[in-house]
This record gives sequence, C-alpha cells and structure tokens, in this order.
Amino acid sequence: MHSNELFLKDVAGFLGGYYAAIAIMNGIAALILWQRKHQPVWAVIWTTFACVMMVLGSLALSGSEATVPSLPESVRNLVNTLSGPVNYTVGTTVLLVGFFVYRKFFVQPMVAWSLFNVALLLMGLSMADQNFALIVMKADNVPIVGLVFLLAFFTWVATKQAVVNDERMLRGEPPIEKVNDEKVLVWPDLVYTELICMIAVTAFLLAWAILLPAPLEEPASSVKTPNPSKAPWYFLGLQEMLVYFDPWYAGVVLPSLVIFGLMALPYIDFNKKGNGYYTIAERKFAYLTFQFGFLELWITLIILGTFLRGPNWNFFGPFEYWSPYKVEVLNNVDLPQMFWIGLFDRPLPLAAADSPWYVQIGTILLREAPGLILVGAYLVLLPPLMAVTIFRRYYAKMGLIRYMVMANLMLLMLSLPLKMILRWTVNLKYIVSIPEISLNF
Repeated sequence: MHSNELFLKDVAGFLGGYYAAIAIMNGIAALILWQRKHQPVWAVIWTTFACVMMVLGSLALSGSEATVPSLPESVRNLVNTLSGPVNYTVGTTVLLVGFFVYRKFFVQPMVAWSLFNVALLLMGLSMADQNFALIVMKADNVPIVGLVFLLAFFTWVATKQAVVNDERMLRGEPPIEKVNDEKVLVWPDLVYTELICMIAVTAFLLAWAILLPAPLEEPASSVKTPNPSKAPWYFLGLQEMLVYFDPWYAGVVLPSLVIFGLMALPYIDFNKKGNGYYTIAERKFAYLTFQFGFLELWITLIILGTFLRGPNWNFFGPFEYWSPYKVEVLNNVDLPQMFWIGLFDRPLPLAAADSPWYVQIGTILLREAPGLILVGAYLVLLPPLMAVTIFRRYYAKMGLIRYMVMANLMLLMLSLPLKMILRWTVNLKYIVSIPEISLNF
C-alpha cells in the first residue's frame, strides 16, 4: 500500500471528527441566527454548509486516497511554488494592508465567520496531504496553530470595537466604553469569574495532556542534534533574525531596542486620544506602527520559522517534503564586494599586515565607505528629510528630541524587513563588514 494511503488510514478518524466538529459548530450558529438574530437567509446558508461538512467527514472516514477530500495536486504545487520568502513577506504585508483599508467590511460578523470557515475548510483539505499534516499535527506545533486562530479572533474583536467607536464618534456619540462605564466589586464579581475560568482552563489542559502526548524527546546530546534545531516558538522570531544579522545585533541590540521603544512610548506620544477606549481613526499612525511591528515583524516570523523552515534551515513550501538533502546554493556577498569588485572591477582595499595602525584604520574606512555612507544617510539624513516632508506635522508637535527618538526607532524597525528583502533578492549578506573587530551589520 502507498505511504500516503497508509497515512490517510491513520488520520481518517481525526479528519472525520474534524469535519463533524465544523458541522456541529455551524449547526449551532445557524440555530442562533434563526431564533435569536432573525436572519433566516444566513441560517439556511450555514445549515447547508454544515451538511456539506458532514458529507466531507463521512468521506474522510473511508481513509481511501480516492475518496478523502483534499486539495488538488496542481493547487498544492502552485502554493509550494509561490511560497518563497519574498512572496510570503510581500503577501502577508498586502493582506494586512487590505484588512486595514477595508476593515469596516471585514469586521462584519458574517464576513468574519465566512473567512473563519474557509480557513478551517482549507486546513482540513490540506491535512489530507501527508507533508502538510506532519508539520501542522506535530505535538509541538498544535498549540501554535491554535494561537494563530486565537490571535486572529482577538485582533478581529479589537478592530470591530474600534470601528464601532469611530462610527459613533463621527456621529458625535461617546465610545461604547464610556457608555458602559459600570464598576463592579473585585469580590465576588471578578474573583468568581476568574475562579470559573481557572477551573475551565485546568480541565481543558488535563484533557489536552491525555489526548495529546507531551513531545518529549531523548536526552540532549552534543553528538546528535535535531535537524532543524529550533528554539521554542516564542523565540523563533529571534532565530529567524539570526539569518540576516550577527548575533550581537539580532539577539541583543534589536530586543533591547524593542524594550527601550516600549519604555519610551509614553514620553514620545503626543496624541492623548484613545485612552480607555478602542479607536483607529484617532490613532492611525500608532495603530499601523504597532500592527506592522507585532504582526508582520514578529508573528509572521514565528509562523515562518515554525511551519516553513525545515532541515538545514532551508525554506520549504507548506506541502513540500522536508528533505535533509535539499541544498540551496547561495553566494551571499557583502556590500563592499558588490561596490569594489562588482561595480568597479577592482580588489578590495587592503593594508599590509605590518602597516601602521592609522593606515589600517584608513584602509578599513575606505573599504567600508559605501556601507558606512549608506547607513549614515539612512539614520542621519533620512529623519530630517522626513521631518520636512511626510512627518512635518509630527515634528511640529513633538519637537526635535522626541521626533528624533521616534524616527530612529521606526527606521531601525524597518531595517529588519529591508535587510531580509536584500538578502532574498540580491544575496546581500552585510552592508558593513569589519571582521577585524567582529562588527558586521
């Protein structure tokens, strides 16, 4: 029997239960829409969808490669082809921009519920592929899949609340948080609610521990390391940064800048609106900066490192076999090499080993001049240029010191996606490379 046929036999029960759970969930939703929301059209739609899920569940229980519903092989191959790092980064950015621009449409409950069901359906069809299922259903990765859906849900809830408040304030009405400004006692109201939540979570974790074995591996050994060797999921973003920066920058400087930026935020923020209530229209710049930094530069890197980084830290498509023998030939070069050798067809400026120290320093500065000029222009010349153009209003309200802190923090944040794109497109390793003192960035 074919290996994929054996795999489908093993997961037939899970896939059948998966589709049955989606059917039950949509059946309950249809009942609520019919009786409480008085939306018969949507109730009929989701009842029909629940019936389709029951049919898919019964087909999945057969465990046969011919009957188990799955994505066509052509679609899977296309997804693998389009799943390069550049397409992944650009695609997620476009999605975030689209969700922001059309947020009033996407926060509608039926639109969000439709997208949620589409995501569940696509995941079910994808799990019929052995390569995809081995990654997503791995005990280490199951919580991360759940966290992705929870993050999407809570982001939707907050965005919906902000959209409602923005529409209310356009009509001259106060935000909902000001209307429902009731106060309750910590005891017994809050403590009682927390106790119920604690009991429910404890029961859920017990059931989880029974149904899903802990992913314990054999004792660590210096002569046998996992391939790929991955950090815990909450550090995968930092591990991905190590591909593009030296450890001192990716592991020390960037996290320190994040902490410093969060500490400095109350002192550089001049906009006092949005305190105590959700809003986007009154704090667009702060909202976009946070969403880009958190979702695009952190969450997407965690997803990339968890599901798309395989053996030897190579990039794999969602339906691609994680072969440890996959070799990607990359000729990563530094900016000085591109400048002196590639552009002027001359060797890098080098000083003799017995040259005076000032000659060696001068030679290093000459060799790294293109990168130093580029970094200096990026961090020194770009903030004043932005102050007289796109950030003129911010500079007038913030003043010189607060504006320069904000501008440099934002530029340093943008240095991560810029460096990633340069590595993926032109194989740029370092903009400035001074191995004599182990200084590379």
